[in-house]
Amino acid sequence: MSLPLEGLSAVVTGAGRGLGRAEALELARLGASVVVNDYGRPGRDGSGEASAAPAEEVAAEIRAAGGRSVAHTGDVADFEQARELVESAVAEFGKLDVLVNNAGILRDRMVFSMSEDEWDSVIRVHLKGHFNTTHFAAAHWRARSKAADRPVYGRIVNTSSEAFLAGSAGQPNYAAAKGGIVGLTTSTALALAKYGVTANVICPRARTRMTQDVFAGFAQPDGGLDPLAPEHVAPLVGYLASPAAAQVNGQLLVVHGGLVAIVDRPRVRVRFDTGQDAFTYGELDALLTPHYAQRPAGETFAAAEVLGLRHERDSADRAPASADR
Repeated sequence: MSLPLEGLSAVVTGAGRGLGRAEALELARLGASVVVNDYGRPGRDGSGEASAAPAEEVAAEIRAAGGRSVAHTGDVADFEQARELVESAVAEFGKLDVLVNNAGILRDRMVFSMSEDEWDSVIRVHLKGHFNTTHFAAAHWRARSKAADRPVYGRIVNTSSEAFLAGSAGQPNYAAAKGGIVGLTTSTALALAKYGVTANVICPRARTRMTQDVFAGFAQPDGGLDPLAPEHVAPLVGYLASPAAAQVNGQLLVVHGGLVAIVDRPRVRVRFDTGQDAFTYGELDALLTPHYAQRPAGETFAAAEVLGLRHERDSADRAPASADR
């Protein structure tokens, strides 16, 4: 019996640790050949000397289990290094079929305290990093599709966060980047569908070095799998990368601890139309002020309840913001 991803090749970024590692191992277990990418800096803020060790160790683990894997230690936020990453999959395995974007860093600060570098660095790694690899993977699939005069097989799984859904007051850079990734994903899904490519985005919640502060108060169980283990997230990535998910495109899914929640697109809650040629201040005051007076004080567009600290399998919208890796 063949494996779901047998004959396919994948790139997983930020795969030297945490979620990326679990995802790379899962794709390999399902039969994919995997390029394990990780820049290897030890600090979760992207600081420290780059090291090949994290990526090499995961690639070796895959090979030891009988799979095919190579390591790549480039910086996905660098345009040319992202090109080299995609080209390495093609050179090693003949083609690229699956791209999982996971690499990221944290530099948390309130918006009034955040420096320009703290903003730029997080946007660069998360949002530009996702764009860079997507750009070169998309170009690869488009060229293959045109050469064959038919759709090809392509899967993109991007990583957003509940921090985007909830606003995450102490992470304006991270929340903005993760919101941008959702926009990038839905745009990509529309643009590449005709070539046979799907693009989806997940909001994972897991206990990793990136979330050690968020989940510090949640003890790991004495026995059994930790409800916050990255291994709860990896199977969904494997599914989205598979032929079974051919009809899943442009979707946002929250995943953690035995739960997968499909998030619907925003909907118009109420609509007001002017009774004149154009709205006036007075008309808007008469319409909007009573409307907002009837709603809970402090209610915002952000789904603030996501930041609650309860972990119930039947409640996808009550837990703290998560980070990738």
